Amino acid sequence: MRVDLHLHTYFSDGFYSPEDLIRRACVRGLSAIALTDHDTTDGVERAVLAGARYGVEVIPAIELSTQGFSDAHDEIHILGYYINWRTVYFQKKLSLFRGARLKRAHVICDKLNALGIPIDRKVIFEMEGRGSVGRIHIAKALVAGGYVKDIDDAFQKYLVKGKPAFVQRLRLLPEEAIDMIINIGGIPVLAHPKFGVPTKKIAQYLVKKGLQGIEVYYPAHSPQEQEKYMSWAEEMGLLVTGGSDCHGELPGRPESIGRQYVPYLSVVKMKELKYMMMRKNMRLFEEV
Repeated sequence: MRVDLHLHTYFSDGFYSPEDLIRRACVRGLSAIALTDHDTTDGVERAVLAGARYGVEVIPAIELSTQGFSDAHDEIHILGYYINWRTVYFQKKLSLFRGARLKRAHVICDKLNALGIPIDRKVIFEMEGRGSVGRIHIAKALVAGGYVKDIDDAFQKYLVKGKPAFVQRLRLLPEEAIDMIINIGGIPVLAHPKFGVPTKKIAQYLVKKGLQGIEVYYPAHSPQEQEKYMSWAEEMGLLVTGGSDCHGELPGRPESIGRQYVPYLSVVKMKELKYMMMRKNMRLFEEV
């Protein structure tokens, strides 16, 4: 039994609808998936319903972008699994990020206009109607307008750090993201440690702040890196997770859903921890 615990839809920066994502996961023979859109849970309900139809277990989840600890590694992503995503306070927090993303998109468009690229904002914000606007939507508009050859070209020429239309997004501190996930009953997990966490010392600091897992199985991790992160997990008592980080099929890139091996045991261990967390909360309630 295989799973994929890191997937995106068009509600953040992916290409697939929740239903299409689940259908493709079913075709791949996956037993379970986690929908981990960036800073939004708008697709979770539809994914859960689609999962019931296709016989694919769907874990409600999210991927939060946070500040890194150095210029070289300036962003850390925290995944939250088994979250109570309907929590009002949590949704209010996420709405702030959606507003900030919208403002950021306008500033990026202003920068592109100044470069002589009259980007069609209407196209971008029509895409945004399905979820949270991001650089991927602007990249698509650049491709549609003939200003770049493909999505990768758009990012490398204009949208990544150091390029003329880059604008930093609003980000939490890693500790804040971990707290947010724990406060809604979720399990905070460090995403792709290769990108953002260069040393074990940083991981140990995050564990002290409540981190409970680490994404060991990841396409960009070499066998040596996977072995390193597995040793971190064993040493720090962390859950081991993994996923493809699929955003959709792009030109020159085959569809990646389920291509990264992740055993169902990862889901079993998360369920065990979730159960223990619920039992602990019940005992605290009984003592009041």
